[in-house]
Amino acid sequence: MNFGHELRIWVSAIIYAFTGMALLLIGYRLFDALTPTDLQKKIFEEDNIAVAVTVGFFMLGVAVVIHGAFSV
Repeated sequence: MNFGHELRIWVSAIIYAFTGMALLLIGYRLFDALTPTDLQKKIFEEDNIAVAVTVGFFMLGVAVVIHGAFSV
């Protein structure tokens, strides 16, 4: 392997990582917009653990879907 090939792989990995994070953030914002309450307020101000767990599992599910889409 030469340096150019390794650099191309590294740059591709960084692009996929940032694209995945952006899609995950968009998914979270969409989920927050579609719920009747402000999730950030519930989690960080009211310390509602149930909402935090729900959002965590939702983000995990979205991450699995994003991974599946990138793995094709």
